[in-house]
Amino acid sequence: MLKLVPILLAVLYGLVLYHFSAWRTRRELDARSRPLDDPALLRVVDRLAEPLGVAQVPVRVYEIEPVNGLAAPDGRIFLTRGFVKKFNAGEVTGEEMASVIAHELGHVALGHARRRMIDFSGQNAIRVVLVAVLGRILPGVGFYVANFLTGLLAARLSRQDEFEADEWASALLIKAGIGTGPQKSLFAKLGRLTGTEGRRPPVWLASHPDTDARIGAIEANERRWGLAAPISRA
Repeated sequence: MLKLVPILLAVLYGLVLYHFSAWRTRRELDARSRPLDDPALLRVVDRLAEPLGVAQVPVRVYEIEPVNGLAAPDGRIFLTRGFVKKFNAGEVTGEEMASVIAHELGHVALGHARRRMIDFSGQNAIRVVLVAVLGRILPGVGFYVANFLTGLLAARLSRQDEFEADEWASALLIKAGIGTGPQKSLFAKLGRLTGTEGRRPPVWLASHPDTDARIGAIEANERRWGLAAPISRA
């Protein structure tokens, strides 16, 4: 039983750290965000509400410049001010912005926040075991190898979540009459918009899948769903 104590403590530490991180994120988002009030964007976002059976999809704008969308641990959806500026400048269409919101709604609907909490706690437990084992086999470097292997696992789980959220978003966009075209066109330009084009880490280290893989997965779903010519108004 005593041998299990470090593992149980690692799980507990993971849970506490996750909840603290969620609390800190919520405070930051509350302090630096406001409801989306762009009429042109709201008209497109409203198209997502009907297939979801809700009056509206609340979206807030997080007042930072990096281009991103996110689903907070409490389920709220955010677009960064930098992303909204790209829309205002004509670099992104309203339908492409709707695809970002649909993706983040997918994370919420699929319970990825809770899964990440469980995964994070489990990864801490795995790290403790690996450090103990590899520390004996590889004195001095076992700790670093354990962290590296745990990081690979975390990246793989994160990529799985992204593929799942993409698929959920595709289904919603099709039901909303928007289609998957804007979803794919946004992925094609995302590297340029975020300033990361040509600077991605190796796929096996990345938290998000490769762009071509994401587009390929969407097109595979289209074929599986019998969509020879996906609807697009982009």
